[in-house]
Amino acid sequence: MPLYLKNHSRGEFVFDQQWAEAFQRHGLAYYPKLLCAAPFSPVAGPRLLAKTGEDKRLLALGAVKLAAQIGVSSLHILFPDETDQASLREAGFMLREGIQFHWHNHGYACFEDFLAALNHDKRKKIRQERRRVHEAGLSFLWLRGDEIDDSQLEFFYQCYANTYREHYSSPYLSLDFFRRIAQAMPDNLLWIMALRSGEPVACAMNVMSGNVLYGRYWGALEFVSGLHFETCYSQAIEYCIRHGLQVFEGGAQGVHKMSRGLLPTPTWSAHWIADARFAEAIGRFLIDETQGIEQYREELDGHTPFKKPITSL
Repeated sequence: MPLYLKNHSRGEFVFDQQWAEAFQRHGLAYYPKLLCAAPFSPVAGPRLLAKTGEDKRLLALGAVKLAAQIGVSSLHILFPDETDQASLREAGFMLREGIQFHWHNHGYACFEDFLAALNHDKRKKIRQERRRVHEAGLSFLWLRGDEIDDSQLEFFYQCYANTYREHYSSPYLSLDFFRRIAQAMPDNLLWIMALRSGEPVACAMNVMSGNVLYGRYWGALEFVSGLHFETCYSQAIEYCIRHGLQVFEGGAQGVHKMSRGLLPTPTWSAHWIADARFAEAIGRFLIDETQGIEQYREELDGHTPFKKPITSL
């Protein structure tokens, strides 16, 4: 069970800064804390790497014992999959619900087939976005694995870093990181590049595993109306349809994704708080928060972008 000792909450996609502020107001230290996660990746998966439910429970209890021994305020497990959740509950963790937006392939023959399943307004909006991008002289290139050379890696990193600069921030990851994963796992990478007269303008990085495509990072060197949505969503969905992938996960947050056919899907995190008083207060908060999220999901389900209702998971 990989654990990180952290002095901040950046890069996690599950927000606990208010908890840290509450600790501080009462003269208590929230950091350092222990974190079990796939860094920078809001993707559900196994976090307790054991074979049986009982072994998972013992592993979770062992992590709690370690957290108590080293005196941290808390232990957090981000995006555990369903096989871990029961064991975490049994080990005394509080579960926290969140929402992401995922697209599912309902046997679409082509992108137009997918558009035909959407209601009129959403279908019209996507077609208008695609037309504006085309009228701006842009075309798209899909690159897999060994097709991604170092110049394309460097261009992608330029776009990636530019996205952070536009938001007055600094990129977490280095160009060397992307070079290393391109070398280590080339068959899992998909580059979606926008070009004008053969020159790259924008790029999105996606990761594939099994029948799932994960949208990760994107950036552009110039603003073109609709380019972000076309590069990050429409092109990714079209790739999934053409290559038989069943799910596209567009990343954390973003209710705007619903209008492009991505539906609300629950995510989870698990939390252990050492201080019994704060554990009780956070537990009450999570009960109220979960009720609010369930109501929010019901509201979202009432605004489906599809002509025929397709319920969220």
